[in-house]
Amino acid sequence: MFKKVLIAEDLDSISNAVEQALIALSITEIDHARYCDDALLKIKKALQDKVPYDLLISDLSFKTDHRENKLTCGDELIEAVKKIQPNIKTIVFSIEDKSYRIKSLFNNLGINAYVSKGRNSIPQLQKAIQSIYSTDEKVLSAELSHALRDNSLLEIESYDITLLKLLSKGYILDEISSELKNSGIIPNGSSSIEKRINKLKIYFKANNNVHLIAISKDLGLV
Repeated sequence: MFKKVLIAEDLDSISNAVEQALIALSITEIDHARYCDDALLKIKKALQDKVPYDLLISDLSFKTDHRENKLTCGDELIEAVKKIQPNIKTIVFSIEDKSYRIKSLFNNLGINAYVSKGRNSIPQLQKAIQSIYSTDEKVLSAELSHALRDNSLLEIESYDITLLKLLSKGYILDEISSELKNSGIIPNGSSSIEKRINKLKIYFKANNNVHLIAISKDLGLV
């Protein structure tokens, strides 16, 4: 069984419940982090001391407060951790249920399991921990199994996500064009961007840009 686990969670009640679940599995070396930045520092320190964590369990959403943080969500934390410790096992424990975001976590960030918070979630979390310890199979809560089978978003590319994020910030065509040029992303001409946005509106059956952004947010694309 895993020997050293880090829980990245900003709610003490949930963090404590996860800890008790780990203790029931005979895992005793457990650390906590309420902020993503702190979690990354703990990961780095453990690597430096040559006593790395075996498992990271992280939420996706972290409430903002007076403290300024570089990493503001679990996605960013996992991405940063994977860069310095690619083989660490990772479980996301969250209420998020958007298909695209869940797919992205598995396909782009290489998480090992996704457990949905809710009724009976602690036993599910324990099963996920046991499963990913002994196998390389991906684990997803039964109620979210549709997320990985959903093929409706397969045609959406990273370029489209970038456009949608810029649109959601209120950028107009010329501003989007400038942002793409500065980032070295092509195509970046206003005409090409407008055609791509119109294609997205047709794809999502959106009446206008505002409707398109609303649908994108519902799907977890932005």
